[in-house]
Amino acid sequence: MHFLQILILAVVQGAAELLPVSSSAHVILAEKLMGLDPTTPEMTMLLVMLHTGTMFAAIVYFWKAWVATYFSSWSAFRTNALRIVAATAATGVVGLALLFAIKRLVFGHASSFEIEHLFGNATLMAAALAAAGVLIIVAARIPVREGDLTLRHGVIIGAVQGLCLPFRGFSRSGATISTGLALGVSRRRAEEFSFALAVVLTPPVIVKEAWRLYQAAHANAAGGGQAVNYAQLLGPSLLGMVFSFLAGLLALRWLSKWLEQGRWHFFGIYCLVAACVVLAVG
Repeated sequence: MHFLQILILAVVQGAAELLPVSSSAHVILAEKLMGLDPTTPEMTMLLVMLHTGTMFAAIVYFWKAWVATYFSSWSAFRTNALRIVAATAATGVVGLALLFAIKRLVFGHASSFEIEHLFGNATLMAAALAAAGVLIIVAARIPVREGDLTLRHGVIIGAVQGLCLPFRGFSRSGATISTGLALGVSRRRAEEFSFALAVVLTPPVIVKEAWRLYQAAHANAAGGGQAVNYAQLLGPSLLGMVFSFLAGLLALRWLSKWLEQGRWHFFGIYCLVAACVVLAVG
């Protein structure tokens, strides 16, 4: 990959990962427009590092708020940790149940089925973008309330997050923040909780992508192909991580500002437009 391609993908991933517009849909679209193959080891490793960059961006941006909310006392930590654990468990239950249902009902329980098989479906991606857009717009029209986040709210938000996992285009942050707003949670609290869940969820995603990279490289070498030079891939991937980190910080400032100023619905409108673009590009 050229430096410009790495920069473009890092900015797209870093911004779209943390804005409620679905990073995966944008990255896949950018890869197609640049003629890149997302299944290659180079692209897989870059994606791992881009996710790492956005995770650190969320940690840096929300650290002071999380310290004030989650670590102000042992009681506060225990209460909020329970909410995050319950939400993450709900994500796992819903995500795995949905994965099993798709594998059984759509793919006839094929042993070779992987959730990544859904990611290249432009129609499905466009539908997910449109669904996220409608959810964001509806949530933005609900009168603002300043309620706190309860354990029940956390479980519901986690369950909605589980619905996002199989579908590229169904923005995780857009869905979880919008669900929090619909439940009457304050804007700032919904945002902080959404990205706390993201930080918990991202490491398993990174490990999964790294394992896919290892398997692909091993299969390629076993088939007589060229062995993957990880040292050679490390430099471009680290560069991409830095760019995605910086883009992520800027994206979070943008998201917070629009959320507080009542401009949340604009992200929903963008998702609807993006759905049309995905359908047109195919």
